[in-house]
Amino acid sequence: MILALSGASGFIGRALIQKISEKGWTVRLIDRNSFSMSDENFLEEKIEGTDAVINFAGAAVAKRWTPAYKQEILDSRVKTTRKIASAINLASQKPAVFLSASAIGIYDSVNTHAETSTAYADSFLAKVCTLWEKEAMHAASSTRMVIFRNGVVLGAGGGALAKMHGPFSIGLGGKIGHGNQPVSFIHLHDLIDAIIFTLENPSVEGIVNAVAPYPSYNAEFSDKLGKVLGQPAWFTIPAFVMKMMYGEGAQILLEGQNVLPEKLLNAGYLFKYPSIQNALVQIYG
Repeated sequence: MILALSGASGFIGRALIQKISEKGWTVRLIDRNSFSMSDENFLEEKIEGTDAVINFAGAAVAKRWTPAYKQEILDSRVKTTRKIASAINLASQKPAVFLSASAIGIYDSVNTHAETSTAYADSFLAKVCTLWEKEAMHAASSTRMVIFRNGVVLGAGGGALAKMHGPFSIGLGGKIGHGNQPVSFIHLHDLIDAIIFTLENPSVEGIVNAVAPYPSYNAEFSDKLGKVLGQPAWFTIPAFVMKMMYGEGAQILLEGQNVLPEKLLNAGYLFKYPSIQNALVQIYG
């Protein structure tokens, strides 16, 4: 199989490259410089003749959201996806599947969300996801379209745990705010396996919630992380501290979404790490 992959240098992308290499598939990397190529060269060198295109490019959201950085968050998703979708539509030999990332931040923090949910949040991140997905869907008439709405990705060496490990490892961890906000997560290994599963199963299409089947919540997550690391997690980090550090971006820590992976489960995907306990023990046990 020949795949084109954007976002290969990120936490998810690096793990996906390793998995693809193990399977003996060929990868065409779509890096940042690729998006400055002419549309014709981009089509010929990156998209034409591929069996699948995977789009995971996007600037990190776990930073302080200045007006300039908010624009970078948006552009790094919308403009890159637009170029890829356009090339897919123009290809003479079109890929069989286009798998593009999104995020569960599109959903509100009130309801429980399967893939059929349209209870979306009224937030910057939700609006980014909406525009991001809209650009990807422009290729739906040319290929099997799959949009992974990713939850909080947990794994060693990066992702959500990268900044948390230090404080928690010395007993300075704890819940954020009231601690009742949902944490719909997915272990990195399950995310990568779910991507491969989706590429190899043509019945999976449309919106896919890439989350584990048993969501956690912030206080539980903090408590279990502390226990796995052999440290107490008694502290409470006030909401105002998060807002001082991250500004508007603090919403991703102070709010959360309760999300279920109905489509993956119905398609027969078996999660290796369905609960927060399973996931953290694998990572730190």
